[in-house]
Amino acid sequence: MKAHQDQAYIEGIIARDAGVIRDIYVQNFESVAQHVLRNSGDRTDAEDIFQEAMVAIFQRAKKEELLLTCKFSTYLHAICRNLWLNELKKRQTRGVTLAGYTLYKEGDDSRKMAEETILQEERDRFFREKFNDLGESCKAILRNSWAGMGMKEVAELLGISYSYARKKKSECMARLSALIRQAAEFSKLKEGL
Repeated sequence: MKAHQDQAYIEGIIARDAGVIRDIYVQNFESVAQHVLRNSGDRTDAEDIFQEAMVAIFQRAKKEELLLTCKFSTYLHAICRNLWLNELKKRQTRGVTLAGYTLYKEGDDSRKMAEETILQEERDRFFREKFNDLGESCKAILRNSWAGMGMKEVAELLGISYSYARKKKSECMARLSALIRQAAEFSKLKEGL
């Protein structure tokens, strides 16, 4: 599949190119803000949603090769609409009816890409929350081993024996897995929202 000509925006986001990010903001923020304002939000909500969408795109692009198959603005707006809809559902103050909501066209790649990006962001957030529930020693062991350090290096860094470091890593992984599986959100995120 061939990348859309707007792939340069994805590359600019990955590179943290201030000019590209400024262009994205200038070209897209007002329409996102108008959507949020028409649908029970305020300007601060719009700023938060826009920022959250940009972070989600950055994180997805850094994790995997993100091949843009539609206009960048369409992809960004789809993410923002989905994030805002999720926020409205969380607030549950009244029924959610989006004004000016344009349904996706049949075969529109932006919808699928936006849903995948949001799902990945939700999974990452969920994982970070559960990881943060671990004790400091577990977090240190796992963080260092995931960063590519060998267990001997981790043990030396933390001032513990190699065998204890290996045992503790195994216990920490089991604890993290249990925290994840026991959470109510797990089955929803496992299935894909």
